[in-house]
This record gives sequence, C-alpha cells and structure tokens, in this order.
Amino acid sequence: MNTTSPHLALARKYRPSNFDDLIGQEALVRTLTNAFETGKIHHAFMLTGVRGVGKTTTARILARALNYQIEGAPDTGPSLNMSQMGVNCAAILESRHVDVLEMDAASNTSINDIREIIEAAKYKPLSARTKVYIIDEVHMLSTAAFNGLLKTLEEPPSHVKFIFATTEIRKVPVTILSRCMRFDLRRVEIAPLMQHLQKICALEHVTADEDALRSIARAAEGSVRDSLSLLDQAIAYGHGKVNLNDVQTMLGVTDESRLHELFEGIMHADAKQCLERFQSLYRDGADPVTIIANLLEFTHQISNFKVMGNVGDATLHPLQCEALQNYAPKLSHAALQRIWGILYKGFNEVETASIPFASAQMLLIRLCYAAQLPDPETLLKAAKDAPQGSFSGSVNVPSNAPHGTLNTAPRTVSGNTQVQLNPEFTRAPTNYTLQSLVALAEQNKKIMLKTILEHDVSVISIQKGRIEVQPTPQASKTVVMDLQKGLSELTNERWFVTVSSVNTAQNAQTTQTLFQQKQSLEQNRRKELQAHPMVMEAMNVFKGTKITTIRSITPADLDSITENTHELGEDDV
Repeated sequence: MNTTSPHLALARKYRPSNFDDLIGQEALVRTLTNAFETGKIHHAFMLTGVRGVGKTTTARILARALNYQIEGAPDTGPSLNMSQMGVNCAAILESRHVDVLEMDAASNTSINDIREIIEAAKYKPLSARTKVYIIDEVHMLSTAAFNGLLKTLEEPPSHVKFIFATTEIRKVPVTILSRCMRFDLRRVEIAPLMQHLQKICALEHVTADEDALRSIARAAEGSVRDSLSLLDQAIAYGHGKVNLNDVQTMLGVTDESRLHELFEGIMHADAKQCLERFQSLYRDGADPVTIIANLLEFTHQISNFKVMGNVGDATLHPLQCEALQNYAPKLSHAALQRIWGILYKGFNEVETASIPFASAQMLLIRLCYAAQLPDPETLLKAAKDAPQGSFSGSVNVPSNAPHGTLNTAPRTVSGNTQVQLNPEFTRAPTNYTLQSLVALAEQNKKIMLKTILEHDVSVISIQKGRIEVQPTPQASKTVVMDLQKGLSELTNERWFVTVSSVNTAQNAQTTQTLFQQKQSLEQNRRKELQAHPMVMEAMNVFKGTKITTIRSITPADLDSITENTHELGEDDV
C-alpha cells in the first residue's frame, strides 16, 4: 500500500506568502509598504496583468496583511511585516477564512451574486479585523452587477476592503476603475525568473542546467506560474534531472546552433540546405510554428543589436550573443525588415494552416528566393551608373556592400533577377496634336483613351510630353491618371498631365472639348447653309425640307456626280 502523500504542484507548493517572496513587482511592494506605514490604506484595489504574474497571490497576501495579528500579542493594526504566521494567516492563504471571501466572477456574474456581497458587507467580520472581498476576473461581471456594486465600492463600511483581479483591464468600466487603487503587475524578467527556478531546484534537490532553466524562463514569457509548471514537467521528463536537450525536446523548441544554421542557409539562399535542416528539426520534435517563431525572434534580436550596438541582455545564450555579433554587420536594415515582413506574414499562415509542415517549407523557400534579391540602393546605383537607354545584364554587388545575403565574395544577380528599365521613357518625345492623338488612339483601338480625349477633357495646350487639360464636370475622378497612363502606353513616351486653372465661364470657347468643338462647327455650318440663297430657294420650293447631313465634296465626288449625270436619260432628268 502506497502511503506517500499526493504530489503538490510546484506552483502551489512555492506560492509566496508575503511580499518579500513576491518577485518582479517592486513598484507594487513599495507603494503598499509606504501606504501601510503611513496608515493610508485604500478601500479598494485593482490588480491587473497577464496570466501567472501573481494577481490572486498578491490579493491573498494583501488580505493577510490587513488581518495580520500575532496570537496573544496586542493588536497593532495592519502590517506588512509578517515574519511569522499569525492567527488568520493560514486560513487566508488556503482560501478558507470566513471573513475573506474569494469569488470567481466568471461563474458569478449576475446582480444577485453582487447583491449578496452588498448585504453581507453591512455586518462586521466574525473573527478577523477586516472583511475582505477578493473578486477574480472581475471583468466578467455583468453591467447590472457593476452598477449594483458602484455605491458600496465608493463608500464601503470601514471594516470592508475590496480586491479585484483581472487580465482584461479594458473591459472593466471606468466608473469601477476610478474607485480603485490600480496596480499593473509586470511580466517577470528572465534573470530573476531564472534565479527563482534555481532556488526551487535547490530546495527540491534537483540538478538543473543553467541553459535549461534559461530556456524554461524564456518559454514562460514572464509568467511565474507557467515557469513552475514547465519546471515540474521537466523534472518529471528528466526523472529528477533538468538538462537542455530534454527541455528543448519537451517544449518542441529548436537548438540555438541548429536555428542559426537554418538562418544562415536562408541568407545564403540555399533552399535545399534549409529544407534539410528544417526536416531534421521537425523529425526531432520541433514544432513548425515554433521554428518560424524562433526565426522571427532571432531576426528581431539582430535588428536590436544593429541599432543598439550591444547585446543588452545578459540572459541570452552565449551562442546567441556570438551569432548576433556575426550576422549584424553583414545584414542591412532593409534586408532585416524584408526578412521580418516575410516571416511575420508567413508565421500567421503557418499557424492557421491545415498542414503547418508544408506551409513552413513553402515559407522557407520564399525566404531563400527573397534573399537572392539585392537591396534597392544597389539597384538604383547600378541604374544610375548604366548608360542611357535600357538597363539589363548583371549587377555586381561588392562584398563590402550591405545587402540581403551573407556573401563573402562579389555576387552577380542575373537571369530572372534582371532589371529592365522601359527604354521608351528615355528617348525624346515626339510632337503631337490633339487630332493626331485621337487618330492614333482610334488606329490602335484605344477606345477609352479616344473617349477621354474627345469627351472628358478640354485640351488647353500640348507640348513635348506635356498636355494641359481641364476635365469636364462629367469626367471621372481618375481621368487625369487614366489620360497619363493611356498616352504613355499609346506613344511609348513619358507624359505629364496638368490640370489647367482657366476659368470656364470666361473662356468658354477655349475650354470646349473636341466633341463640343465639332458640334459648334457643325451648328455654324448649318446656319451658314440655311442662310445661303440657293438653299433658301430650294427649301421654299420643297416645303418641309430639312438639312440632315452636311459633308464636304471632294474632286473625286464631283467626277462621280458628272459621270452619273451623263448616264441619265431624258425621262430620268
């Protein structure tokens, strides 16, 4: 028969019982210490922060301090100097004291639950000095519950204190926040968290590597509870020993040296090598999402090192420090930003992909091809140095120039990475008229451009590669851009379109569109014809006659009319 006592999780076994044991929350401890020493203790406290930073633990320690009293000693009031267990301490820390009520707002959200608190708050505590209400995840309370709590929270009885805890401070009404003393509990830094883990390992008689504890502390992301849970798991995994290889296998994270090899493969644009190393990591238990996240973090560390000029984090692994000093001088800021952008977008794709392994592989291939591209600065310099006209061929990148790859020798970018400048934009533009542009557009079946030139704009002037127009009220908002693009494509020349400031009312004739000009010309010709004596006589002879079409007769037309007249007979005449 096994008579051993049940195992108690490290997060519960080593839960702080006073503020001296609370790590990483110096601002909170200092504020409360000064408040208790001066006797200016607030009636309501709001504790906020991410998971596992000690909100509920702080609330219990605070409740213990409010009711701290040594058995048989005179009552000296609330105190943070809790060197030994008092009368109420054990019951408060174990959440079983009758005057310290802990309520989970996630399961007690209604106004009825708050009404019970309001009614019970009227009565004095049974055995403790102060009645304390601890409401965890207070943001889960309903609107009615919050409103019902307002009056009591603002003016509670002297024997009542409220302590609220939440991970979603933005969901708590401002009316509640304004009545509380707020404390934002910080994420615990890696260095103090490692020291805390080392201390617990010593108490548990567990052998632990420093690198392994560092990996656990980084994985916990500032949460003390998460770090202790991971340490508990690592101890069980290693059968009482905690080493780096076991922790990395347990967490599914990549070894630092192998991660750097993968990163170097990306920078050298060696897709085959990258995929082989990625598959090796995957076979050893590394999660694809974690691998991409580690690459993101490493890119961020290189960028910080390049800006700050030093590592700045004593908790980094020595291999990481060496890698930062190696890669930072070889990568430009532009290259790092490009890598970060591709990785960040790809991380979201891998995280939500139905096949994360394949998605991560495709992301690595994409990164390798992006690494082959030179910096825009290099391309611009090569374009400026090239002779006027088209620019193609290869771009020789000096080995000392910052770019997106880790070349140790001059690199040639050619083949698919050739940069073609539009040769038509480098030659002298031809002189055009509005009529010639319309005819050219019609000839090349550029119907939209022809419509814009005839109907949507009035052309003020045309010069070499420049056209000044005034859009009509009916023209689209993008008519200027459409005209510039259409003319450039039609003529293979660079065009600049400017909008005229000519006053339409004062210059009606100048600002007419080509279509309007044609209409005005036809109306004038119609008026002239109607006033001609021969036309007037014909219209008088043939009543109801109208002029429907006006066209100019060419010499060929005259010859045709003459021939047709000679063929007519007398009866036809």
